[in-house]
Amino acid sequence: MSHDFDPLQPEQFDSAHADYARLRQQCPVAHSEAWGGFWALMKHEDVAAAAADWQTFVTSKQNVIPKVAFTGRRPPLHLDPPEHTPYRRALAPLFTERRINRLEPDVRRICRDLLTDMVAKGGGDIVGDFSAHMPIATFATWMNLSPEAVAELTRVGRDYNVAVQSNDMDTTKTSSLLLYDMARAIVAERRASPLPVEEDATSALLAVRVDGAPLPEEMIVGTIRQVLVVGIIAPSVLIGSIAVHLARDPALQQQLRANPALIPAATEEFLRLYAPYRGFARTAVTDVTIRGRTIPADEPIALVYASANRDADVFPEPDSFRLDRPNMKDSLAFGRGPHNCVGAGLARLELRVAIEELLAAAPGFELAGEPLPTRFPEIGALNVPVRFGGAG
Repeated sequence: MSHDFDPLQPEQFDSAHADYARLRQQCPVAHSEAWGGFWALMKHEDVAAAAADWQTFVTSKQNVIPKVAFTGRRPPLHLDPPEHTPYRRALAPLFTERRINRLEPDVRRICRDLLTDMVAKGGGDIVGDFSAHMPIATFATWMNLSPEAVAELTRVGRDYNVAVQSNDMDTTKTSSLLLYDMARAIVAERRASPLPVEEDATSALLAVRVDGAPLPEEMIVGTIRQVLVVGIIAPSVLIGSIAVHLARDPALQQQLRANPALIPAATEEFLRLYAPYRGFARTAVTDVTIRGRTIPADEPIALVYASANRDADVFPEPDSFRLDRPNMKDSLAFGRGPHNCVGAGLARLELRVAIEELLAAAPGFELAGEPLPTRFPEIGALNVPVRFGGAG
């Protein structure tokens, strides 16, 4: 079997995107021997088609590369339709525009508190000091968690993220089990004292009935465990990448400061450029041939969203930041098909407010060192040292 690329090789912040550009041109259906071997789809058309075709490309066998699910199945991502549908249906009302908009004052307060401390010190790590904490505090508000649970989630979530990025399987397993313990505690608390289902994810899941029966308790625990991680890691990584881009482009900083009405469009372009996932996986139930290359059944396939979103066949000048792209609906930042991100509205709110508050915190900021990149399955920034100062 050919070895077309090596996801374990050392990377810089931009290097993976350069390699994916090569693969899109020379080997768009690529194979790697890492982690026991897997395939990777690099082109937008192929990634979108596989994500939408859940009958052929299932997620229930392996949902991420490398495989880090040590315990239990975590709906809805680990299940295929129709089995996954009751879990998504329970969560979806909690992500309505009305419900999300109510969180904006909390998100803005959280951002300001974190950035005030950073600016007072003259700088810091955008990820470690800001974006690793903001999504957790926001998510805790959305999930109605206690202050004690927020502190524990902050610690364990950060440990889990760093362990996954460092390929530290022992710490990944330990922190994953701790996240399960947290999820069980949340479920037990809501079972004893339920909240209105339209206001609380756990209470909504506990209230679901399928053919008159409740959802299995361990599956509810798995859902909460899944939501905890997806809701905190992706925004943390993406905000780090956005900070790198803005630090490198003082003119864009000033443009967005001068005209904040442009920030929603900028957010969409940042989502395209820095889609934080490259390791979400599917498994074909039968042999499939894509662009003349046959992928055998039952072998894991990475949907490299980060590559698909820089495909020149869909996005002209794909590595450039453009506020006026006419086809942003083609972005795969939130996936496609039945597993598209149910929390996209909350993610957009977090990103928009984070950008607004980062730009408002000081007249300018610049990199104070090289950003540290993440590793599979995410792609983006794990550490972004910045220095606050005057306008660039």
